[in-house]
Amino acid sequence: MSKVCVVAGVGPGNGASFSRRFASEGYTAVMLARNDAYLEELKSEIDGSLAMACDVRDPAAIVGVFDRIHREVGSVDVLIYNAGSGDWNNVESTTLDGMESSWRTNALGLLVAAQQVIPSMKANQTGWIVVIGATASLRGGPNTAAFASAKAAQRSLAQSMGRSLGPAGVHVSYVIIDGIIDLERTRASRPDLPDEHFMQPDDIAESVYQLTCQHRSAWTFELDLRPYGEKW
Repeated sequence: MSKVCVVAGVGPGNGASFSRRFASEGYTAVMLARNDAYLEELKSEIDGSLAMACDVRDPAAIVGVFDRIHREVGSVDVLIYNAGSGDWNNVESTTLDGMESSWRTNALGLLVAAQQVIPSMKANQTGWIVVIGATASLRGGPNTAAFASAKAAQRSLAQSMGRSLGPAGVHVSYVIIDGIIDLERTRASRPDLPDEHFMQPDDIAESVYQLTCQHRSAWTFELDLRPYGEKW
């Protein structure tokens, strides 16, 4: 029986690359997102993948989709929590809906998704939970009142999870993405930037895969990824 990797939050960038990378290693890649049409198209391109609709802002939807995964596929070996959208406004312009949506996506969704896979990982004394974060988790910008606070909460939650679950054999990692992902829309919005300023999703996926190959004597909790051409 193949190992199972669930990628929560699959789009044409990192989520698709995570799914391809783990499927190439023999995992059944279960792809979760709100966009049914995109998931079905991607499923046809990735052997060994499954597509399931899920809005991670809705705890009941998360519980339901993981119940389905456990019934149809089996226990989850790797959870990659890649959902990370948010509201982009300053503190004066941030709405209650924008704040709540950001927190539900980044923090509450992670909590609920993790709770669905932790019991079997602890029973098996092995498992990997990789959370895809952002530089906003470390500092708030003028127009990231909702997003940065939600990402900071996500990072703290992941750290708490790692400290709690590590002794049980479950490796929790937090990946800080510091850069612009190479996508058609990001290229169009920043045609002035050189190639080296953009991060390649497949390269990010390789780094994430390697986190799941580490020996427990030297686990990485926080991994900071940025393009070599970016000033920092």
